[in-house]
Amino acid sequence: MPKFEECLERLEKIVEELEKGEVPLEKSLTLFEEGMKLSAACRSELEQAEGKVEILLKQNGKLQAEPFDPQADTSSPRK
Repeated sequence: MPKFEECLERLEKIVEELEKGEVPLEKSLTLFEEGMKLSAACRSELEQAEGKVEILLKQNGKLQAEPFDPQADTSSPRK
């Protein structure tokens, strides 16, 4: 599977080509389908990366890694 950056770069090229409006309908559909697959692959990779992110907290003068929780309420400060 291509890397995230490669997927994103290809996805940008597909969008540019489709936005020009000079592509025949059949090719547009093929490009759109490829773009949707690339978009899903990018989203999946981002979700996996999100689960690996760690937040460093300073507790008692020491840095401690804590798993990143995207569902956590960010409006209240951490203890």
